[in-house]
Amino acid sequence: MSKRFEDFMHNNNEEFNEIEPSADLWGKIEAQLNFLDEEDRQPKKREAKTFSLGFVLKVAASVIIVMGIGFGIYIQSQKGSKGVDLAAINPEYAQQQVHLASLVETKLTELKTASKNDPQLYKEFSAEIAKMDSTYKKLNNDLATSPNQERVLRAMIRNLQIQTEVLTQQLNIIEQFNEMKKEQSNETKNI
Repeated sequence: MSKRFEDFMHNNNEEFNEIEPSADLWGKIEAQLNFLDEEDRQPKKREAKTFSLGFVLKVAASVIIVMGIGFGIYIQSQKGSKGVDLAAINPEYAQQQVHLASLVETKLTELKTASKNDPQLYKEFSAEIAKMDSTYKKLNNDLATSPNQERVLRAMIRNLQIQTEVLTQQLNIIEQFNEMKKEQSNETKNI
């Protein structure tokens, strides 16, 4: 094939020489080369990526599996911390723990009701109780794995006792604050 091409070029050489390119041909080529360079410098437009159905299903299955494993671990940890029989450790401590936990819940409800007039005060008070409650929850989680469960149970009871004392003080402060407000409003009425 190359022999035929060479013969064709040799036989038609004069005709090729007669055809001259236009004078502005190189200018047009150069302009297009510059245009291509400018395109390379310009940020490329992002094309919308499409995913195949198989890929999407694989990702969804992976997410479901990971969530299932995580949920299973969470359930096991909850069973471990709540599965401890406090009465088996010490029946007297178990009774105290139940009583104090109930007392804390009652006082929290009272605090919320009493501080409706001053939500900022309630917010400050509840932040302090939340810190103590997080410590109590940590102790409760540690109870299942502790080698000295009775000691952890005593620490839980002590935490609940402190929460009860703090809540009682907070309720007294709110009561005094409300009484002071009443006295001030009565004084302004009398004036």
